[in-house]
Amino acid sequence: MEIFYFFAFSAILSGIMVISALNPVHSVLWLILAFASAAVLFIMLEVEFIALIFLIVYVGAIAILFLFVIMM
Repeated sequence: MEIFYFFAFSAILSGIMVISALNPVHSVLWLILAFASAAVLFIMLEVEFIALIFLIVYVGAIAILFLFVIMM
């Protein structure tokens, strides 16, 4: 149960850091951590399909967002 609380706290903390980070690159990295923590929470709740879709769709979208941030 402690692992669940660790990843829940990690998701909340990284979500807060996404909106408080001044550097857009750091914000994107915090967003990746937030989505990865949420995916781990889904895996712990035994909905692996949702977790994998979450990782593929959202982390893939963040990779594209990261490319746009670098190109600007």
